[in-house]
Amino acid sequence: MAYFLCNTHRQIQTIMEMISIKSKKELDIQLEKGKKVWCLLYKKSSVQSDCALNNLSEAIKGIENTSIFVADVRVAKDIHPNYDIKSVPTLMEFNEAKELKNVIKGCQTSDFYKNLIEESLFRAEMKAEGKPQKRVTVYSTPTCSWCNTLKTHLRTNRIMYNDIDISQNEEAAKAMVARSGQQGVPQTDINGEMIVGFDKKRINELLNIK
Repeated sequence: MAYFLCNTHRQIQTIMEMISIKSKKELDIQLEKGKKVWCLLYKKSSVQSDCALNNLSEAIKGIENTSIFVADVRVAKDIHPNYDIKSVPTLMEFNEAKELKNVIKGCQTSDFYKNLIEESLFRAEMKAEGKPQKRVTVYSTPTCSWCNTLKTHLRTNRIMYNDIDISQNEEAAKAMVARSGQQGVPQTDINGEMIVGFDKKRINELLNIK
């Protein structure tokens, strides 16, 4: 058995719920709402898929405005071929324009999924607010705990940032090292000043965080 697990961001607080979808048409209905949508292609007989489903389910606990859509792809046969998804588990992220923005293959930790979803929802919220602020870029990797601590600190203090995963972007990694002389992450570029590590005091100073 295989499933799609989807998350949509709404403007009002909702109770987490599980909703079954049976076709791409039902998925399209969610995409037409112009909100963030996440879909996990999941196959029950696979250990990795069970791992992804369990970890993602754990990750969304406590996240408001979250709905779960479950579809057995043996019934909903028109979803994964439409997006050329050939392996499971695969998490798909759709933006507000109904475009497939990101694809994450394999089973990730619950912390990885939680950070991914919270960061995406935060970006959408900050974009809607349209508040001006300094240019902030975070260089990170998914397995770096201090990277996640840093990004949580920024989100908590309503600081919009661009996140670059250097494990997937070799050119960005080289540029980071060329600028700071350091290979470790996290590193943060705040209006051109590179901060190595989670230097909370300096970050707060530059971003006027009290």
